[in-house]
Amino acid sequence: MNTAPDARIAREAAQWLVRLQSGDGSDADGAALARWRAADPRHEAAWQRAEGVLQTLGRAHGPLGAQALRSADGANRRAAVRLLAVLIVAGPAGWAAWRLAPWAAWTATERTATGERRWLGLPGGGRLLLDTASAADLAYTASVRRIVLHSGALWVQTAPDAAGRPFLVQTPQGTARALGTRFSVRIHGEATRVAVAEGAVELRPAHGGAPVRIDAGMQATATAEAVSAASARDALADGWTEGVLYAERMPLGAFTAELARYRPGVLRCDPAVAALPVSGAFQLADTDAALAALAASLPVRIALRTRWWVTIGPA
Repeated sequence: MNTAPDARIAREAAQWLVRLQSGDGSDADGAALARWRAADPRHEAAWQRAEGVLQTLGRAHGPLGAQALRSADGANRRAAVRLLAVLIVAGPAGWAAWRLAPWAAWTATERTATGERRWLGLPGGGRLLLDTASAADLAYTASVRRIVLHSGALWVQTAPDAAGRPFLVQTPQGTARALGTRFSVRIHGEATRVAVAEGAVELRPAHGGAPVRIDAGMQATATAEAVSAASARDALADGWTEGVLYAERMPLGAFTAELARYRPGVLRCDPAVAALPVSGAFQLADTDAALAALAASLPVRIALRTRWWVTIGPA
């Protein structure tokens, strides 16, 4: 029998779901969630529904997708709790209602779910690969070919344009102008990294300042105020374009943060093991296998409170 939870329990489950997906959850929160689930069979039933909602949202491209929940705060987070509570009560038949969420402003033209990578053909030629949990708008006009990257990362291969329009990738930190090229752009916190595989790119900071030319085999980082000098491109950093996370003595804490981008829910690393070096090639389509490989090669233990709340700690 699959009885819908009452409104109060559904709201509590929704609050846990938003906290989990926001990335703010701590190990203490994970323990508290486990106690809440064990306290009442109705809590566990509601949480099972909540995990179903999370699975659905992990595949979603719209305003209630995992990345949108991760970036929500204040009034938007409270609104998310209210809608998620409705979905938990409604069950699978009602989960399509996320499309009615009042956050159309969050929805970009192109958006990927957590763990998804997607190829797009560009108008007039060229192609683009959008990384996990990324959002972009294609803003082509008669005078310019512009892609606005709001979050995440992309890889692009440009094509000649019959009208001679410039090709631009714009982020909050600056604008990359392609000079016939293949390159990647990634937003990381308050900075944008541009790495060029072929051709060249001119990177200009958003708030003025001198642009920097980045030639093939080089990369540079922009803040809103300035662009760093170009340096040798880290080819391993763009392994995601092949569906692989490459690590060469990468600290486990940094590795965990990168792997978490491809896995819905909370993936945490205990500071006690964060400095352990990780080396290898890990398939991004199977984060469970990546975690198992860590446990087999390092003195760590993978603790799962739920499928969506995982901590890497000392063995």
